[in-house]
Order: sequence, then C-alpha cells, then structure tokens
Amino acid sequence: MIKRWLFTCIFLAAGLTLMAQQNLLSGRYTEAQLAQLLIPQATWKPFPPAADRAAWAKADPETGKALISKAEGYLNYEWPGIPAVKSLLIVRTGNRSEYQDIANRKRQALATLLLAEVYENKGRFTDDIINGVWSICEESFWGASAHLPRNKELAGLVDVSAPFVELFSAETATLLSWVDYYAGPKLDAVSPQVRKRIYYEINNRIFQPLMTKHHGWMSSNANGRRPNNWNPWICSNWLNSVLLIEKDDTKRVSAVHKILGVLDNFLNPYPADGGCDEGPGYWGAAAASLYDNISLLNLASNNAFTYVFSDEKVRNMGQFIYKAQISEHYFLDFADADPQPGMAGSMIYRFGKDIKDTAMMQFGAYYIRDGSKGAIGNYMFFRNFFSLFMQDEFKHATKGLALPVDVWWPDLQVMVARDRQGSTDGFFVAAKGGNNDESHNHNDIGSYVVYYDGRPVLIDVGRGTYTAKTFSNKRYEIWNNRSDYHNLPTVNGYTQLAGSRYKAEAVVYKSGASYSQLTMNIGAAYPAEAGISKWNRSIRLNRNKQVQIEDQVQLTRGDAITQHLMTCYPVDVSVPGKLVIHAATATGTAKDFYVHYPAKQLVASVEKIPLEQMEDQGVKQKWGDNIYRISLKSISPATKDKFIFSVTAH
Repeated sequence: MIKRWLFTCIFLAAGLTLMAQQNLLSGRYTEAQLAQLLIPQATWKPFPPAADRAAWAKADPETGKALISKAEGYLNYEWPGIPAVKSLLIVRTGNRSEYQDIANRKRQALATLLLAEVYENKGRFTDDIINGVWSICEESFWGASAHLPRNKELAGLVDVSAPFVELFSAETATLLSWVDYYAGPKLDAVSPQVRKRIYYEINNRIFQPLMTKHHGWMSSNANGRRPNNWNPWICSNWLNSVLLIEKDDTKRVSAVHKILGVLDNFLNPYPADGGCDEGPGYWGAAAASLYDNISLLNLASNNAFTYVFSDEKVRNMGQFIYKAQISEHYFLDFADADPQPGMAGSMIYRFGKDIKDTAMMQFGAYYIRDGSKGAIGNYMFFRNFFSLFMQDEFKHATKGLALPVDVWWPDLQVMVARDRQGSTDGFFVAAKGGNNDESHNHNDIGSYVVYYDGRPVLIDVGRGTYTAKTFSNKRYEIWNNRSDYHNLPTVNGYTQLAGSRYKAEAVVYKSGASYSQLTMNIGAAYPAEAGISKWNRSIRLNRNKQVQIEDQVQLTRGDAITQHLMTCYPVDVSVPGKLVIHAATATGTAKDFYVHYPAKQLVASVEKIPLEQMEDQGVKQKWGDNIYRISLKSISPATKDKFIFSVTAH
C-alpha cells in the first residue's frame, strides 16, 4: 500500500508541475496589446491625487492624525549625509548596519512627511520634503553597502559611473516617484528642478541600467538556482516607478513588457506547491511581492491581470503564509527566517480577497493592528495607499487563525503538524527535507522544531544579524548556519555540507487522524568521509501524546556519533535517559518538558552558546541570551544502530 501511495504522490506531483502554466504573465499579451491595455501615464490615477480632497476625506482619519503628529517632529529636519567610511565598514569590519541605519532614517522621514502633507494639504511640510528629495538625490548610492560587488576595484564604495540596481535603490525610486505623484504641483511651485531631478536620478540609476544590462537576480544563475525574493521585490519597485514617472509611454510599455518576462523567470520554476524556501519572513518580499506586481498591473490596466489569481500555483504561494504559522507570534524559521516575523496584515488580507481565500483574509485581518496608526515601513511603500482607503472594511472584517492540523509541501519537503485543528494547544512539530542549496540556506536537512501550546521547546535558531560574512564564502563559519547547531547529528566528526547534491533522499510523508510522520534518508547531506551508508530519520507526531524521532543508522565506520538538540531554555542533564527542559508558558509560568533518550547508548551534556559576535546580535534580539545546545554523544559507536528519542510534556 505504501509503495502504491508513494507512486500516486509522485505521479500527482509530476502532473501538477506539468500543468503549471509557464509564462503566466508575459505570455498573455504582446507588447502591442500592452500598449492598448495600459492607461497612459498622463491620465493614470492609481490613487486619488492630493488635490482630490473629497477622496482624501474618505481616507482613514486616525492614520492621518498620527502621521501629521509624527511629521511635525521632522519639521526643519537636518538631513544627514552618509560618509564614505560608513560604506567602507562592510569591508573593514563587516558591519552593514551603520550605513543602512542612516539611509533608512532619511527615507522614513521623507515618507512620513509626504503622507502628512497629503493628509493635511497646507504646504507646511513641503520645504522639508524638498530637502529630503535633494538630500537623497545627492547620495552616491541608493542601495546597501552589503550589496556592492565584491572586488578590489570597488572595495566598499560604489562606482557612480556604472549604476546597477539592487533592493534598496529600487525602493528609493518608488518613494521618490510617489513624492512626484502626490507633491508634484507643490514642488513645481517652488522650483521645476525638483521633479526634473527626481526623474533624472531614477532614469539614470534605475530605468537605464534595468533596460540595458542583465542583472543576476533577473533569472536563474549558471548553476540553475532559481531567483529568490530579489526578483519580484525589485520588479515591484521598478514597475511602480516606471508606471508613475515615465512620461514616454513607448518606453513605459517596453519596461512593463520586460518586467513581465523577468517576473516569469521567478514564477516559472517556483514549486507548484507554493512553498517558500526563504521562510515566512521573506515570503513578504517573495510571493507577496509577486502579488504587489499583479496589484499594480491591475491598477494600471483596468484589471487585465486578474486572471493570475485563478492560477493554482499563485494561490498556493499566497496560502503558504498562514499554513506556515505555529502560533500567534511564532512561525516556521528554517534557514534565514525569523521565529517571530512581522505580518503585513492589510496586504495579506487583500491577497486573500483576490484569490478568494476566506482563511487568508481572516488571517490578514487578525494582524491589522489599531496601534500601528502612523507607522510607515521603509519598504513596500506603495502598500500604504491600498490600505488607507480600506480601513472601514478592515474594521468590520472577520479575524481568525486557520492553524491547520496537517500541512505537507511535497516540493519544499516540509511537514507541519499539530495536535488539534485550529488550536495551538498541545504539540506542534515541523520537519524538513530538501537540499542544502536553498535560498538563504542553512545546512539543515532532517532538522525539526517542537513547540507546545504555541511556545518553543526544541528550536531552529534561524538567522542572526547580517554582516559581510553572511553571504560570502565564509557563510558556514557562522555557527547557526551549520548542521551541528540544528537538531541533527555530527557523524564521525563530519557535519552537513552546502550544495544542491547534499540533500534528503527517499522522502516519505504520511498522516492520519492520530499521527503525522516525515521519513527520509539524510545520509546524502553529509560528505562521503562521514562514512554514512544510510541514515534513515523519522519525525513523528503522535497526537496528544508525544513527538518521536527515530534514526536507523548504517555506517562504514563508527568512530563517533553526537546527536545535537537546540533549545532556548536551560536544560537539566543530570538524570541519564531524560533531559529536562525548563521552559515557560506564555504567561511566564514554569513548565518542564522531557526528552527521553537511550541512556545505554548516549551520554548527555549541555552548553550555553556565547552570543558575542556581530552576527549574534540578531539572535539575541529574537531569543534573548538564551541559546542552549544539548549534545548526546554515543558511548559505543557502532556501524549499525538505532536511536529513538521522544519529547513529552509530562
């Protein structure tokens, strides 16, 4: 029966892949047809202009009051420059934050001033808006120093004669384009040079490079790795900017036509199950940015792209976010994901509404917080305008969390299971297969997490602070990226390696009313020197009872085996065969959990991980100074063995 079930799953998965429509975006309309569909720039009004006071009277007034109050703090703002040495820190010390912090503060100020002026419409913020525009246009580079090419010629400083486009330069173009759209007449009343400068800088830094040069994020790389979130994220800003500010409609149409092709380079190879290997935090810039593109295209074409929302893959991509939820605050954090990412509730609600998914709408509505009035994020600025005119709908929307009892992403090879449908009560377990060349990869094939009542017990640490080392050839010198700091074994002194050939094999998912189980051979994730013939790992949730992990091992040599477990709580290892994790409930009440292991085979020790490096600061922000690694060392390693662990609440 199991073989037949496996064959059926493989056949269905292959069928889904074949049925997934290729070139969903670029294959629908020719460039000539796009020219007929797109509303001309001169008459396109995606949202009411600032002069349309009747329309703005319908925008959320509470948000307006909060924005105006916040903007008053930026009156006569001293716009900082960004010293060259701040950019050089990326090569001198690896620090990227100091440069980005200055740039982000400036953009935060400009965005707040703009929205406050649109709401108030008295002109008292105009001079500060002009100063902000001019200051940002004077910057040598709109992007992040960490995104500069790494070679001796640049060495931390941009070559202004060879502009290229990355995430934050594209975001800056969007912000300036909205300044032009909303404040344009007031800017012209002061000087026509302001808007002229905005277009000049965006055209020179963004439009021309994107139309004339291939950028790596536009397509799969030479090794076949598909594009990650950079593709739709940058495209959403490119599209936003070109639709708003490019007055030459021929150039505007050509750019949109190219953007559709670039987006299909992201969408075509995306897995049919919609799983985001970058995790829920990056989902907001990956699948959600694809949604941003479609939303903008519909605004610019009288809804000529609504057909996209009927595509099964696109629907699956949207639904990933609520299916990857652990509890109200916690989400899956495999790879570089965050355990408690922020949720863009209003965007998620709109996405759910467009794909006609009630559960996603309720999930999005749940995360629309009244206390966030006046809060303007540095990124995806255009999302604000969608939500400003939907506040009444949001207030009356049904809120809720789906919390599905079982989820299986066959392409991603990730299992999610919990004790009860729609509830965080009891155990939650997630486990992953996949390969070690995923986007934002950690070497973590076969790892898993265990939560109870929505709180962590055994964890994936996730990412720390990004530095120059994070995306370099030294990436796996960072401890939390390595397999020996995941819930995985070290075998004969060897840990897992990075690369697509280091992967899970013989992956089988099964579930029933009383259990969910993921089984795989993780041996291929290790180098040949580890001497693994087979390492079959099974992660199983026995509902309302326990989580069980079983490893069946065949080695060519048995020198040393150490099983690792990660937690964010102190651990008592004094009783052989039973680890006591001193956890806490959501209210802070002490709650112990137990990991039962074979005392005749393994001896336990625990260490608190010192969080002292630059990269560790992000770990401390997410977990506090509370990361513990349990090591279960084999007493008499054998070439053939079995290890069984269970996690219980009693």
